[in-house]
Amino acid sequence: MDAQVKDRLFTRDYIFVCVAAFMMSFSFFILVPTLPLYLKDTFGIGQAMVGVVLSCYVVAVLSVRPMAGFVADTLPRKSVYIAAYAIFVATFLGSFFITKTLLLFILLRIFHGFSFGMLTTAGNTLVIDVMPSSRRGEGLGYYGVTNNLAMAFGPMAGLFIISAGSYTLLFLTSLVTGVVGLTLGALVRAPRRELKANVEFKLSADRFFLKEGIRACVAFMLLAIPYGMTTSYMALYAREVGITHNAGLFFTVMAAGLIASRLHSGKRVDQGFITETIRLGIIIAFVGALGEASLAWAGGHSVTLAYVVYFVTAFLFGYGYGTLFPAYNTLFINLAPNERRATANATYLTGWDVGIGGGMLLGGSIAEYGYSYCYIFGSVLVLVALLFFVSVVTPHFHKHRLR
Repeated sequence: MDAQVKDRLFTRDYIFVCVAAFMMSFSFFILVPTLPLYLKDTFGIGQAMVGVVLSCYVVAVLSVRPMAGFVADTLPRKSVYIAAYAIFVATFLGSFFITKTLLLFILLRIFHGFSFGMLTTAGNTLVIDVMPSSRRGEGLGYYGVTNNLAMAFGPMAGLFIISAGSYTLLFLTSLVTGVVGLTLGALVRAPRRELKANVEFKLSADRFFLKEGIRACVAFMLLAIPYGMTTSYMALYAREVGITHNAGLFFTVMAAGLIASRLHSGKRVDQGFITETIRLGIIIAFVGALGEASLAWAGGHSVTLAYVVYFVTAFLFGYGYGTLFPAYNTLFINLAPNERRATANATYLTGWDVGIGGGMLLGGSIAEYGYSYCYIFGSVLVLVALLFFVSVVTPHFHKHRLR
């Protein structure tokens, strides 16, 4: 009986963490496809500058991520989580007042990025604290579904809001969903962690990065670049190839692929097939990336063909990344001792942040020559990531894993 209770996954606290994560992600994803449009409509800037502004957010996340892991491993995890969540929500208020000065908007997004970096690191670790270790892969998979559901409905809701309402209503929606998530997060009963006495605050790279996870971090970064291009520029790419109706459904179909993959990937991870699951996910993502690269070609033949490629690509791209996400997170956790879980998560998320920021920045620059070139470049990076993961990351992981 005790074993059954111990292995129970869907506890009150696990559910609250997951729903709070959904609310946070929803408030984020309704802005992903709409911010490029907002920046163009409000400030009248070019595509390259849009890329610079969007990447500033990720640079801010990146700069705080290593410190976030150290803080979440040292201080009470839930306190760090709630403080970061509160700041994250508060920054949405500033969006109501900054509509004329681009510099102030950039500063607000940087501040928003700082809070997001701390929040996601603490949140990814808090959910591990409230789930049984025997079901970690499955639990991380379902936790990831909350992000996928937000991706399914957030972008579509954001595009609908700005077409039927206003940008003010868009930011108000982010604020309200954030407040709901903060409230649920505050109700989570996290395990009590005793603070270590005589903690030595010695500055060293190993304090902020998981050294054994650097190789995996590089491969994850390469995979994140095309993902960042897709989430940031797909709506504009669709417009370029003639897809003018239901363009926001790309993210819904992509999220359907992400969710469908969780039906088996998390359980395979718990059975020990970590690197095999990641490899399969990268291969499927590569097929999806090739589909994105061919979208301009399809649009040149017929709009109907463009729609077919558009949505098939969305599902495959999402299914591939959804397959590798929980496995990749588990890979980092298995390379770290228990007391450095947050640092492992910070290293994992840092690779993602660097790639997403690079995707936004590179995508904006390459798009000046045509969006199809962004996705050709992205498909090449996915292939390089696959080769690097198989030849370098996999043997290193099997040699240095702790569990």
